[in-house]
Amino acid sequence: MNGIEVEAVLFKHQFHRNCTNNDLRRELALSRRIEQQQQKHINWLKPIDETQLETTIGYEHVAVDLTAWLAQNEPDAYVKQALDFALLEDFDHLYRYSNLLDLDAQIPAQQLVKSYVDITPGRPTIAEHRFPFDSVKQPVDFKAADLRTKLNTLIITAGEQQTMNFYMNLGNTYYNDLGRQLYLEIAMIEEQHVTQYGSLLDPGCTWLENLLLHEYTECYLYYSFYQDELDANVKAIWELHLQQEIAHLHKAAELLRQYEGKDWQQVIPGGQFPKLLQFHDTRDYVRQVLGRQILLTANREQFTPVPELPRNHEFFFYQSRVNHDVSTVASHNVIVQHQQKYNVDYRAEAQTNPVPELTDRTADNTAIAR
Repeated sequence: MNGIEVEAVLFKHQFHRNCTNNDLRRELALSRRIEQQQQKHINWLKPIDETQLETTIGYEHVAVDLTAWLAQNEPDAYVKQALDFALLEDFDHLYRYSNLLDLDAQIPAQQLVKSYVDITPGRPTIAEHRFPFDSVKQPVDFKAADLRTKLNTLIITAGEQQTMNFYMNLGNTYYNDLGRQLYLEIAMIEEQHVTQYGSLLDPGCTWLENLLLHEYTECYLYYSFYQDELDANVKAIWELHLQQEIAHLHKAAELLRQYEGKDWQQVIPGGQFPKLLQFHDTRDYVRQVLGRQILLTANREQFTPVPELPRNHEFFFYQSRVNHDVSTVASHNVIVQHQQKYNVDYRAEAQTNPVPELTDRTADNTAIAR
């Protein structure tokens, strides 16, 4: 929810900067102030003794569980493929950061993620670096799309954006060079993810239609988490924020009617919530996707197995420039250093990795999917 509130704030700032009507800009300033308060309310729940790297493990854990749940509940096959694709990359990021945590702090990441997610290689981070053109996908037509698809694309864009911003702002504060380099490398992959997901959003939506969609998404999420929250203090926060967002939603509908002459039903037909978001064990699903899609890479608007790309494809050109010397790649070096110290990498697996090439714990595979 921290990422959702940050997106709400940033979106309303961009709307404000692209709006010529000061009365409307004042309405945005008023609701944006509340979004800022909500963001502080949520973000300051972070444990005071939690380190930067422990927070990072939490970010990547959420990325895996959230993306997997959205993919499992996505009716649009193209959007589902985009979710599955990036899922394997965030899954690998969790593995790389977990090895750094064990190497630097002797803290097994399994203590943080419990048994909700496996820690094992995904699509190797070294294979994720691509030419920028290939991150741009086909936008969804929100006028024809299922409400679930609208929610999913808005939610995942905000979530990945928050991870990207976190690494952009804090990656350089890690205390050693290996960690700084790992944050830098993965931050560039998060840029690709935010580009991919952001390109799915309908660019034909007006600013006020987007405002309504943002407020609706916040209501959906707060209501979802309120239903399942066990901590009484946090549950009260979800309830308060839900009430505030319902007020924002009504105001957005009012502004849409006032300035564009449109009913809210034209943007969110029916106004009902689809199936509520509920975090649960997604390990089996992630394993299935990993076993089937390890070799995929982005190819303009599509996704293509690397062996099927022509040898003059920009993917290989970009890889040869960015990763020409594998020994300088941080996501590889963190595993190598862990193996040098402990003989094996750090993993926490309920079952063996479904990709045979990724089962060797004594050697990091830098060739697969490249």
